[in-house]
Amino acid sequence: MSEAPHLTFDLDKPGISNGHLVVPKGVDCEALSLPVFSLNKGEGPRLLITGGCHGDELEGPIVARRLVEWLPEAQACGRVVIAPVLNPPAVMACSRNTPTDGLNLNRVFPGRSDGSVTERIADAVSHILLPCADIVFDLHSFGLAWDFPPSSTTHPIADPVLMAKTLQMAEAFQLPMTLVWEHPGSPGMFDTLAQKQGKTFVCAEFGGGTVSFDAIAIYEAGLRNALIALGLVEGKPEHPTFRHRKSTQTLETRRSSDELKSPARGIFEPRCSVLDEVKLGDIIGAVYPMDSLTAAAIYIRAPQTSIVYAIRSGTYVDVEEGVALVARPLNH
Repeated sequence: MSEAPHLTFDLDKPGISNGHLVVPKGVDCEALSLPVFSLNKGEGPRLLITGGCHGDELEGPIVARRLVEWLPEAQACGRVVIAPVLNPPAVMACSRNTPTDGLNLNRVFPGRSDGSVTERIADAVSHILLPCADIVFDLHSFGLAWDFPPSSTTHPIADPVLMAKTLQMAEAFQLPMTLVWEHPGSPGMFDTLAQKQGKTFVCAEFGGGTVSFDAIAIYEAGLRNALIALGLVEGKPEHPTFRHRKSTQTLETRRSSDELKSPARGIFEPRCSVLDEVKLGDIIGAVYPMDSLTAAAIYIRAPQTSIVYAIRSGTYVDVEEGVALVARPLNH
């Protein structure tokens, strides 16, 4: 029988602690050691910050590591636990899924102690890191194929009290967009597990495309804003400027109608930018079939007045592949 997952240090120890979350070995690989940082300043909120769930989303690990550098001087109370890279094999391969078993870590929670490496990581996080926190910030980005504004996101939650707390926390980031995302529903998501335990869970989607200096500055400012709102850090929140805009907005999606898909194979050209408002019939993008130069471009049009919150950043698409996502202002 293999050893149980464990931390190499005591989370209850006052002050700064550094160590690892040990994920036991299995038949597919040796044990993994996930770096973990803890800063315990006594009474106050108990926050867990995680990054690197998906290995091709590198903004989260970068911002988490930067936080480790300045938090010791800034934190006023409570306990913050930071695990910058939940899935080291995926991050090293810059792959969304774990190369060893091909699984998506954010679809296998709460994991299995006797499972493959991805399932063992989920099991360790579920049983060791998650119980230490009442609030979770999971740092993601939108992948290389999409343009997406720096955002804090959540899904609709059945418990109205937890939904209100979660939305308030998401808006506290004061990023360009807060999104209540009606997801088609995938089993094994980290947020679903945390919310079933009554925890406030915010997923920060830190943009798309390549990692840039300007984007990282916005992401870090948003995270600091959330820490200020929790009372963990003193100061005044910032309002980051994104593409010459300083405003923030809260949007909601509908599962059935808000993903626009390509009706044909071809190269997709975006005809608008994220956070643009479009009206019924407006052109959002064009698909150019490549099997015939005489075939006309196919235009993707807005199904109603809405706001484009994500758009493919120019790529070859297949039939029924998503090319744009739209939403509307949330009334709350």
